[in-house]
Amino acid sequence: MVKYDILSPWKTLDPWQKEYIKSRGNCFLLCGRQSGKTAAMSVKIGECAVDEESGGDYLVIALTEKQAYQLFFKTLMYLEAKHHKMIKRGNDKPTKHEIRLTNGITIRCYAAGKYGDGLRTFTIKKLFIDEAAPMEREVFIAVSPMLSVTGGTMDISSTPRGKTGYFYECSDDSALEHIKPNFTRFYVSAEDCPRHTDEFLEGERRDMSMVEYAQEYLAKFLDEVKQFLPTELIMELSTLNRGLINLEKDYYLGVDIGGMGKDPSTFEIFDGTDKEDIKQVENMVLGEKTELRTTDTTDQIVILNKQYYFNGIGVDDGGAGVGVLDQLLIEDETKRKVIGLNNASRIVDRYGNKKRLLKEDMYHNLKTRMERREVHFLKDESQINSLKSLQWDSESDKVFGSNKHISEGIIRALQLIKTKKLSAFIN
Repeated sequence: MVKYDILSPWKTLDPWQKEYIKSRGNCFLLCGRQSGKTAAMSVKIGECAVDEESGGDYLVIALTEKQAYQLFFKTLMYLEAKHHKMIKRGNDKPTKHEIRLTNGITIRCYAAGKYGDGLRTFTIKKLFIDEAAPMEREVFIAVSPMLSVTGGTMDISSTPRGKTGYFYECSDDSALEHIKPNFTRFYVSAEDCPRHTDEFLEGERRDMSMVEYAQEYLAKFLDEVKQFLPTELIMELSTLNRGLINLEKDYYLGVDIGGMGKDPSTFEIFDGTDKEDIKQVENMVLGEKTELRTTDTTDQIVILNKQYYFNGIGVDDGGAGVGVLDQLLIEDETKRKVIGLNNASRIVDRYGNKKRLLKEDMYHNLKTRMERREVHFLKDESQINSLKSLQWDSESDKVFGSNKHISEGIIRALQLIKTKKLSAFIN
């Protein structure tokens, strides 16, 4: 039997990763997707922490807890593989938020949240920020003083998100004169990453607009990319609390379908009784931590339908969604309610009728409803972050985002409410 080398994931580092890991002082990483920035940062956190001669705190943050924990968990796995004797055990064993080392260093992990208010209590030696581009300026105002007493350093990384925000301003000394933290800067294109095959990148180029590909994979800041929905509008409309089910209401379900653990499935439920006063009543996400089968998504839709007795169910019938749609079309309780709202270009109902519908049409319907204040959302941080993540390519009129799963469910529910003609075949 061949013995697995637990350190193998870290033995094939790219030259830029090795250079970054050895670098000290403030570092700025602008990287294309899946180029290895999180892996490199996890090694650097681990190596810097074990080399400290006196105690202190390190802080790992990202916009969401899931993003922050991904970097934190990789750091723990590296330490377990390379420096396991340095990790404290017993009452001081690692938790979801802390790794304590025998040299007195504690590595902490938290979500930044909207303004970073929950982070203000710490004094730290090193700050590591992942997926920094969407963070509000207030987060950096909150965290920067943590480093002043210790003379600490900051490593900040992300893929780009348009020419706006603190992360963009850190990208170049000429971007904004008052930001001068003396960064060592690393710019990494996914096309320079040997783990991406030419076939994969060619497929992504076909599926994306030129602007989207340039931002996501070439790591370029672009004037053509804007935030699709204003943050102020999102926050204004995200104030509702969950309430009791009222079967006298007309409920609609929008579903974005994940497949085989790669992505979560999201379930967005709206009260569409009044088309000029639409209210979200539930937001559910399945498959974030465990592998999700298409049958799990189908079963969840059937369960929710028994609770809400939906007037309409809109699902993404592309990819893994085909199987979900097929199953719902043969279920007696859902076959007259479900409609396929393909992510790409078509509507499919139980009769096989098709009509061209671009995803952008559904997104623009969302934006119009919001601008008219005809829709209100739950006060849900994950959902707010999803809506904020949406970006607009002005050249191709394409909407995209790295955290859009919840938003994809929302646009399908709102599309059903817009086209209430579906009730013609809903019992």
